[in-house]
Amino acid sequence: MIDSETAIRGRHDNFLRRVGESLINAALLGGFVARWSYRCGLQGRLGVTRYDVRLATGTTLVAPLTIAFASDFHAGPTTDPELFVALCERLAEAQPDVVLLGGDFVSGKADYVQALARELKYCRPPLGKYAVLGNHDLWADDTRIATMLAESGVEVLINRSATLPPPFDCVSICGIDDPWTGSPDATLAFGDARDIRVFLTHAPDGLMSTSHERFDVAFAGHTHGGQVAWPNGRPVLLPHGPLSKRYVYGKFPIEGNGCLVVSRGIGCSTLPIRLNAHPELVLCTLRSAS
Repeated sequence: MIDSETAIRGRHDNFLRRVGESLINAALLGGFVARWSYRCGLQGRLGVTRYDVRLATGTTLVAPLTIAFASDFHAGPTTDPELFVALCERLAEAQPDVVLLGGDFVSGKADYVQALARELKYCRPPLGKYAVLGNHDLWADDTRIATMLAESGVEVLINRSATLPPPFDCVSICGIDDPWTGSPDATLAFGDARDIRVFLTHAPDGLMSTSHERFDVAFAGHTHGGQVAWPNGRPVLLPHGPLSKRYVYGKFPIEGNGCLVVSRGIGCSTLPIRLNAHPELVLCTLRSAS
């Protein structure tokens, strides 16, 4: 559901960008190159990264809350759909309480999301599936993408929050619009939030939209960990956005708030290649203060 029909969304799109994307997608032969690349190991191998996060003193949960986070799927000619099958297999093995999705569901046409949505349909965490949209989604038909995700049981959050079902109804997922191509509004996103707040943003630059809003943990993607990195993990090319350049990958303390977890994501953008920046599923266990 898109909350503001008057918001300026899909910014920084232009004719040259669309032509360039169309030429690249045509050169990738409708996904054939991506399938070949994946089978040769050039898109990396999906792994699971685990984090443990303690809440601030005085904040309690009835039990530890396991959050799965995945982002940057880029369904389309740049990503082999086998990655989506592998992702949902990992989710079935992990059995998280809730699944969060960080946007950039497609590269190109909105209908590409169907390859991912088919797999997500069978992922049924007990507390639900929630998502925000990314810049590539807003450059496509984001309303259609949100509709197809909803048909797979995913609730898309655009500048609003969703409270988890009992016994975790003290937890709200607060999602904002994409920081660069959308109209993020943290005041709306956090307005009705409960005591424990999980901040969901496509890019780390979503932090620039917050002022007095408090969160316990934040999740972001967008950076791909560089997608192509040196063996030590340092990206060859830095992603767009000042905070995306600062928080490329990993877990970071945020002054006056909880931590920020930035994922390398799942798929590939522009070219179907990942080097030293393997795709990942993040599993984060949120615990009461010790």
